[in-house]
Amino acid sequence: MSFPLLAAGASRGLVTHLQQRFAAATGTALAPVFAAAGAVRDQVVAGAPGEVVILTAALLEELAARGLVARPILPIGLTRTGIAVPEGRAAPDIATGDALRAALLAADGVYVPDPQISTAGIHFMGVLRGLGIEAAVAPRLRPFPTGAAAMRALAGAPEAGAIGCTQITEIVDTPGLAVVGPLPEPHGLATVYACAIRAGAAQPEAARALVAFLTGAETASLRDAEGFERPE
Repeated sequence: MSFPLLAAGASRGLVTHLQQRFAAATGTALAPVFAAAGAVRDQVVAGAPGEVVILTAALLEELAARGLVARPILPIGLTRTGIAVPEGRAAPDIATGDALRAALLAADGVYVPDPQISTAGIHFMGVLRGLGIEAAVAPRLRPFPTGAAAMRALAGAPEAGAIGCTQITEIVDTPGLAVVGPLPEPHGLATVYACAIRAGAAQPEAARALVAFLTGAETASLRDAEGFERPE
């Protein structure tokens, strides 16, 4: 039996590592579809198949208010938006806003997820505007549909001074990358991701089992390893 799951890209690593365990415990094979957060929201609204939805807590609240997902909305964890570089390359100083500004201006390729519908991409464009360098960085911006796609491209980037920005969970999940660190304040973004069962789910027992896998104590160490912090 197949179990459709709609999930924001920030959860890809966690879901991938849970697939085999979930199938062994339930006899149900996950069929996840990953996309930028805004695209997942739009898929839910359009009625795309998905028994469980993983999104930012804020977007799930919006969908619950429209009767499209059921409560409770349960937190998976918090992830920060951070900077990455290919392994083996020098990590820039990003400790302050001024340092981050200098690092972005010095980069000859800046890899990011979709700047219109992804959580990290939208935020990053706001950071560029806040630093006053949107126009200067634009020619070197390398946007991709998701953070995972952007980070895979960054790992093999031809530019000697390439850097990238997305959710730290997506950086951690990409071979060949190193996490430089989270964006410095006041430019940081900490996003709580959560899960909810689709309203009128056809496989409610499997849905409840998956939510327990995603949020339960027995998988807390895996969430830690995948870059999710525990919400206070």
